[in-house]
Formats: sequence, C-alpha cells, structure tokens
Amino acid sequence: MAGVVSHLRWVEHSWFEVLFLGGPAEGPHFEEEPEDADMMVEGIPLAQLLEEYERQCAVSNEIVAAHSLDDVGRHPDFGSAAASLRWMLIHMVEETARHAGHVDAIRELLDGEKGSY
Repeated sequence: MAGVVSHLRWVEHSWFEVLFLGGPAEGPHFEEEPEDADMMVEGIPLAQLLEEYERQCAVSNEIVAAHSLDDVGRHPDFGSAAASLRWMLIHMVEETARHAGHVDAIRELLDGEKGSY
C-alpha cells in the first residue's frame, strides 16, 4: 500500500513538474535501476509518504491553476511532454483511479468486506 502512495507522488511530480514545466528529470521514474524504484519504500513511515503525496498534489494543483488546459508540456527530451495539460490531467485521473482500484482489491482480500454504497 505504501508503495502505491509513493508511486502516485512520483507520477504527479513527473507529469507536472518535469514533463509539463520542463524541470530536471530527477526522481525514481527517471532511474534505470532498480525497476519500480518509486514503489520501494522500506523504512519510510507511511505518514511521511502520505505527507509527501499531499504536498506533491498541492504543487500539481498550483501548476494546473496557473496554466491553460490547452498548454502543452515543455520538456525537450520526452515525446510525452507534447501532450496538453488537459490530457495530462485526464491521465492522472486514470492513473489514480487504477491504483485506487488495486488498493481496494487488496483491502477486500485482507478484510473480506466488499466496498459498496
């Protein structure tokens, strides 16, 4: 579960700060080894991971608020940076929903309760 929170934090960073704004390609998404480094969180308290994710989402929200949805990314080294901010936002909804589903399935396996309203 903690690895998913970390992963979501880093995809927010990657899409909005790196690909959209053109910032430096730093962080586990840009390292070749180990695979899925953004999910490796051994020794990092969950509270810290949640705080980092919340802070990263706040940064993403500020970036989105300051730009047009038709603006495109600026990073010259990644083709995906050519996407519009609108597309990046939709992608992040998909990414977050996908992983929320993973977390919910794991929770159901652990506690036997099915989520419903």
